[in-house]
Amino acid sequence: MIKLDIVNAIVQKTNITRTKAEQAVETVFEAMKNALGRGERIELRRFGVFNVKPRKTGIGRNPRTGQQVSIPPGKAVRFKPGKELQSLPAAAAPKS
Repeated sequence: MIKLDIVNAIVQKTNITRTKAEQAVETVFEAMKNALGRGERIELRRFGVFNVKPRKTGIGRNPRTGQQVSIPPGKAVRFKPGKELQSLPAAAAPKS
């Protein structure tokens, strides 16, 4: 699913214009990005929780050369699904 699918679902459910639906989706995503940028926790009841965790300094390897590379500390966004999301039936594995 991509952002356009979300916009289309809003248009179908609410009968508002596509432009208004795009603005609504963009506004929600922008608010979420800004909150995470400030280090805030986002809790969406029955869906899940987004939060920012510090990431430690590490050592990685360049896959082409095998040379060690220093990975600087940073921040990573984590998502913990809520109970309703966890209880969804698992999707069938794709056939090879």
